[in-house]
Amino acid sequence: MTQTVSIRLEDDVIARIDALTRATERSRAWLMAQAVTQYVEHESWQIEAIQSTLESMRRGDACFASGEAVDAWLASWGAAEEGAAPPVRK
Repeated sequence: MTQTVSIRLEDDVIARIDALTRATERSRAWLMAQAVTQYVEHESWQIEAIQSTLESMRRGDACFASGEAVDAWLASWGAAEEGAAPPVRK
């Protein structure tokens, strides 16, 4: 079942949506429904991952690498001698 929802968008966003409707031969409603669905799926995945990690932390079984170790590893990317991924610890 679907429901009608009303939102306010800036004129430039509407213009971009209208350009997409012409390019894809889809309706405004279809494009906006797709956009909202994709956004909700993406944000839901992130929230679930964060909540899962926080729960692991509370249980004491989460694994971490120190910020310093990760920074050093990332700084080595692209160097002739790229560093190994940092060790993780509980």
